Amino acid sequence: MSLSQNPLTGQMHKSMANFVTTVYRGRNVIRAKVFMPRNVNSNAQQLQRASFKLMVDMYESFGGVTEESFPKRLTIYSPFNAFMKANLPAAIDKSGGIPVIDYSKVIVSSGSLPKVLAKSAAVGATGITVSYATNTKLAKVSESDQVILFALTTAGELIMERQVRGKQPLTDILIPYPGITAAEVECCYLFAMRADGLNASKSTYVEVI
Repeated sequence: MSLSQNPLTGQMHKSMANFVTTVYRGRNVIRAKVFMPRNVNSNAQQLQRASFKLMVDMYESFGGVTEESFPKRLTIYSPFNAFMKANLPAAIDKSGGIPVIDYSKVIVSSGSLPKVLAKSAAVGATGITVSYATNTKLAKVSESDQVILFALTTAGELIMERQVRGKQPLTDILIPYPGITAAEVECCYLFAMRADGLNASKSTYVEVI
């Protein structure tokens, strides 16, 4: 109920019926209560929260890979912030009504080095093999760069290999994993880092067949 301090209205506080009364700059102010409060659990908000959780889970599944793969990020960003900014909402597909990760759009590294282009990728008896062009004649590219290949299995296992870029026009990089099949590879990415770790390339999604 409202409270009056003089015979007519006085200073009014609290609420009465569908009204809320307050005093602002010596005057009584009467406001109507919100008839239908804003829904804080709308479908759009549920989709946003689900998308955020998907990307957080993916970041965690990559272990320490993304701790080093965003060396050119702004100083105000942590590796987590840089990863989330690069992938939300761009790497989330909501077309089916339920958000899912589009692995081909996920960015796991970023920098100003030229992208490492995967010429071919396949699963064989020894593991996952990817052929890539070294491109050592390009600016900012050095044969001492580290080329990193990593994959996440459907069982949640993170597997990785890294090697010096080299100077041969075309080189293979192998993740040793005897017996693995293409169906067991959830996603796979390739990128390069400068030997001192101060720069990287944007990641390349590798489709393993």
